[in-house]
Amino acid sequence: MSEQRPDPDALLAQIDQQDREARRGRLRVYFGSSAGVGKTYAMLAAARKLQADGVDVLAGIVVTHGRAETQALLEGLPQLPLKAVEYRGRTLPEFDLDAALARKPALVLVDELAHSNVPGSRHPKRWQDVEELLANGISVYSTLNVQHLESLNDIVGGITGVRVQETLPDTFFDAAHEVVMVDTPADELLARLAAGKVYMGAQAERAAQHFFRKGNLMALRELALRRTADRVEDDVQAWRSNQRVSEVWKTEAALLCAIGPDPSDDGVVREAARLAQQLNVSWHAVYVETPPLSRLPDAQRERILRTVRLAHELGAETSVLSAQSIAQALQDHARRHNLSTLVLGRAQPQQAWQRGLGRQTLARALEAMSPDLDVLTVARRTPARAEPPVASVAQAEPALQRWRRYGLTAAACIGAAVLCWPLQWAFAQTNIVMVFLLAVLWVGWKQGRGPAVLASFLSVGLFDFFFVEPKLSFAVSDVQYLLTFAVMLAVGLLTGQLTAGLRYQALVASERERRARLLFELTSDLAGALQTEQVLEVAERTLAREVQGQVLIYPLDLHEQLQPSPREAALSEADRPDAGTARWALDHRQAAGLSTDTLPGSPWHYLPLEAPMRLRGVMALRPRALGTVLQPELSAQLATCGRIIGQALERVHYVEVAQQALVQIESERLRNSLLSALSHDLRTPLAVLYGLSQTLETLPGLPAQARELSLTLQQQSRRVGAMVNNLLDMARLESGSLRLNRQWQPLEEVVGTSLQILGDSLAQHRLQMRLPPGLPLLHLDAALMERVLCNLLENAVKYTPPGSQILLGAVPEPDEVVLSVEDDGPGLPAGREEPLFNKFSRGEKESSTPGVGLGLAICRAIVEAHGGRIWAERSALGGAAFKIALPRGTPPSLEAMEADLPENHE
Repeated sequence: MSEQRPDPDALLAQIDQQDREARRGRLRVYFGSSAGVGKTYAMLAAARKLQADGVDVLAGIVVTHGRAETQALLEGLPQLPLKAVEYRGRTLPEFDLDAALARKPALVLVDELAHSNVPGSRHPKRWQDVEELLANGISVYSTLNVQHLESLNDIVGGITGVRVQETLPDTFFDAAHEVVMVDTPADELLARLAAGKVYMGAQAERAAQHFFRKGNLMALRELALRRTADRVEDDVQAWRSNQRVSEVWKTEAALLCAIGPDPSDDGVVREAARLAQQLNVSWHAVYVETPPLSRLPDAQRERILRTVRLAHELGAETSVLSAQSIAQALQDHARRHNLSTLVLGRAQPQQAWQRGLGRQTLARALEAMSPDLDVLTVARRTPARAEPPVASVAQAEPALQRWRRYGLTAAACIGAAVLCWPLQWAFAQTNIVMVFLLAVLWVGWKQGRGPAVLASFLSVGLFDFFFVEPKLSFAVSDVQYLLTFAVMLAVGLLTGQLTAGLRYQALVASERERRARLLFELTSDLAGALQTEQVLEVAERTLAREVQGQVLIYPLDLHEQLQPSPREAALSEADRPDAGTARWALDHRQAAGLSTDTLPGSPWHYLPLEAPMRLRGVMALRPRALGTVLQPELSAQLATCGRIIGQALERVHYVEVAQQALVQIESERLRNSLLSALSHDLRTPLAVLYGLSQTLETLPGLPAQARELSLTLQQQSRRVGAMVNNLLDMARLESGSLRLNRQWQPLEEVVGTSLQILGDSLAQHRLQMRLPPGLPLLHLDAALMERVLCNLLENAVKYTPPGSQILLGAVPEPDEVVLSVEDDGPGLPAGREEPLFNKFSRGEKESSTPGVGLGLAICRAIVEAHGGRIWAERSALGGAAFKIALPRGTPPSLEAMEADLPENHE
């Protein structure tokens, strides 16, 4: 175990995390490949043991599926009563979260973690109930099958042919403190199924024919074992990181491929990818950039970065590291990620990575530094296109720049000698040596390692020639000066190398700090953005400075269309990004354009903007240097910026949605209040008007024309009264104040009462009844269903000419009864069958037919309150057809109904 000083910030963050974890409950998940492997049994066995040790255990909800062994373990454990939840006329048992929180035991057993709660519960999913328990300091034991993991849902569906609807986010599964794998071989599980220990009766037969087939069970078992192994590997890595373990543990045969500047390293990367595929292990690819390699020409550096990108495309986790020593950087990376095997290209004597450090030397250095690592050398293959080898940085560096650096080094040393020449009679030689060392330090800081070495030798030579007796000669009169020269040379070389190294590390740290500052500025600026335009302006301005070019962002609108950036108008038509490429990047969820395999000739790089819920747009970048986007560090930076921008766009989107919803809610509330007030205020004058018209009709000696006007006034009063009633009913339905008085009723009585209410309204139409005998009783509110039938029949009367046929029928089906009202009139407007059920929606915008368009909306609200459904379609008679499907349910027996009747006391 290496003795390394921990980072204070990381240590404080770890302490804070441990403090938060200490306040939360602990989650243990019993994980298996399918139902019947024994997850619930194992959970109950562990709970019984804890109960015997004095732990307060509560069985919140445990599903035994009728298994006797499981039921026997449940006996004796305190059980939380289940909560009854009403849904569509049925009472369903659910886990009582509030009761568990009030009881607050040390441990709660919550079976079937991926279960979907009944609509109307506090949380839609049971794992969210568990999260609330954990947040309140209550530990939880639960169970989960592999097919319920969200990431494996498609894979399991492809294997078994059954698409599982109840899923669990992988993040919640990975956050569990413990995962216990409960494993049962396929043959044993099939035997348990045949013995009735998994499912009972017909359910077991269906399972054996579909899901529980041997091939399915073996595949699911493999998935569960692999997922558990991945989870255990993450736990091992987290423990190694917390304990600062530096040695490599060969728990996984993962590979580390070292990428160098040689053109043939593409073949090394491909060979490492083949090895990883054959061994079925993960692998990393690393390029270590030292100070000399950082000064390579742009063309060669871009070729190296293309090799890194090739490794990423072949499935490697890639990194570009900045370090002084290649061997040390590779060792540290291997130990940090627990990589046991290093893959290097075979050494070529005529080439070297770095100033005399050949590949063979690198391999030997790694073997000496890390005896616990396996170093594998693979054959080099000559690339198809010959490229100049990078033998040394001195050859790669431009000659003019190289001679300039060494010329400045010589000038600095000569300048130090000229400065010290007149001072030699006033100062001791030890002080003159300090001036030469100062020159060496300056050269090492400004010019690098090579010039620092030259400065060390030049300083010793100039000091000997000009300042040591006999002067102007390299002869030495005193042997003690040889020790002075040796110490001066050693100190010069050491300080020069250290200064050059510190300069490089400072440059790397400065670059990292600049990128961290960019992320901080982008995040802080976007946090204050409240509109999409502000997000675009901040993001485009910040990233344009980073890539030193142009950046445009295309957000998605509510109709899934990319909207142009406001800054696009300033560009010429030829310089604008291609909308088709941007759309392709969005649809395929991957980058396109510059430095990618899709339209690589484009000057623009297109990057989709990811957000937690969905993609939010595309970012188009046009850097000044075309190879800039190839750099892995910048590519990762841009990906992070893209996620930050996507999250900001999603936040602004939901803010706008919330504002629109608030405005709509307030508008609906105001409209309902107005409707309610108007309907109440209008009912009294309408009743008075109707009563006066009836009184007028009874007056003696009334002329015939006045009598006819009185009848018309009564008819219109009733019509307006019906409209007012509809307005009032709609307001009551939307306010939630409507309460159903449901009883078991024969449908024939509801139909008869509705026809009686309509009276003479149907006199001019031919009404045909098709109610088969033996219709079942329905659990409904008779008064409200009568309103539904009256509205539908009145609708048919209003929109069909006199003499038309109206068909009222009912058809019993296994789970519901379908009631229909059809006519042979003009029919429904094409494409408006569903919008007709909206409030204030009518078949024609301008129509002489009276009405305000509320009748069908009221019908739908009442039918859905009964757990049914209503829809419109074209009738077989040629006109319109409105159909209602009501659930049948199970009516009580005759004896039970008689028992509910009041006793007749004589």
